[in-house]
Amino acid sequence: MTHILVINSGSSSLKYRLLSIGDGDGGGNGDGDGQGTAVRLASGLVERIGEPGSPVADHGAALDAVSAELASAGFGIDSPELTAIGHRVVHGGRDFTEPTLITDEVAERIERLIPLAPLHNPANLAGIEVARRIRPDLPQVAVFDTAFHCTVPAAAATYAIDRETAERYGIRRYGFHGTSHAYVSRAAAGLADRPGPGGPNVIVLHLGNGASASAVAGGRCVETSMGLTPLEGLVMGTRSGDVDPGVLMHLRREAGMEVERIDELLNRRSGLLGLCGDNDMRAVEKRVAAGDPEAELAHAVYCHRLRKYVGAYYAVLGTVDVIAFTGGIGENSSLVRERALSGLEALGIVLDAGLNAAGEGVISAGGSRVKVAVVPTDEELEIARQTLDVISRTDRG
Repeated sequence: MTHILVINSGSSSLKYRLLSIGDGDGGGNGDGDGQGTAVRLASGLVERIGEPGSPVADHGAALDAVSAELASAGFGIDSPELTAIGHRVVHGGRDFTEPTLITDEVAERIERLIPLAPLHNPANLAGIEVARRIRPDLPQVAVFDTAFHCTVPAAAATYAIDRETAERYGIRRYGFHGTSHAYVSRAAAGLADRPGPGGPNVIVLHLGNGASASAVAGGRCVETSMGLTPLEGLVMGTRSGDVDPGVLMHLRREAGMEVERIDELLNRRSGLLGLCGDNDMRAVEKRVAAGDPEAELAHAVYCHRLRKYVGAYYAVLGTVDVIAFTGGIGENSSLVRERALSGLEALGIVLDAGLNAAGEGVISAGGSRVKVAVVPTDEELEIARQTLDVISRTDRG
């Protein structure tokens, strides 16, 4: 068994999980999915980092708190049994298309990518820098949200704008939530009955406060809904998703909005929140049940966008073996799953109402050509596995 600490460092929070991973065929403590034994030794979340009145002044103090929590569980950061640390990094740009052993040069290159993810990469880097100071003897690996989508073909990744401008500023479709899409698409592929010669075709719908879709052909991502930033694509909790770019110019000309205000509008005051005042799908659905027209419209817009992407990705893939719902909304909202797939029976997509209400495993009807499933995601386990793969290759090299 190999002991790996996974760190997901945000701007004001630090999520961690300590895993013991082996090459067996079982699972432990909810972290196994038939792809090798994984036992969760400890996990937790440090919040309010750097906020007024918080006892956690910075990411250094946060990792000190993590170390203390791990020590109380009998396994501190300074333990000689710890093999490696895996870090989530949101944006790898064109530089990083696979998990990468962190060196000073790699850290500098991640820093240069901050303009592509100004809200995320600085926090990811802060966690990396502190962890490297605490355990400079350990291999540490960056696992990039964008890496899984690097196989998207040029026709899907390229925006139809001036080529020289796009090249100069790195403008293309990168995609996000890659660790989740990798984990879920692989787990969902195992449910396919009769995959084609290239392997199963899977549509993954990762639905949380942030939401994204991907089309995966034989294990390779060929299309994804998020683009240069996590703003494009599906309707989200506070983000608009797809919007006519002309809206931005219209708001600038007619409303006098500066770039910062437009950015705030589309990222923080749109989506479900902008449509009905609630960004929590549970609250929205309570209002839908009570007959609230604003909540009903918000829910309808959300599900219409989902259905449109399912149809588009069906066309991209040609055939679909499995549609997988994951994330907080995907795993828990039977109403979203029902409405998103309603009317797609001609495509061989048929839900079983009872199974959908239960919300576990396969939820499609017996005669459905396409299997529909609820597949809980596990990004920390995916990061740990990719970290183990990197250090194993390094050791062999």
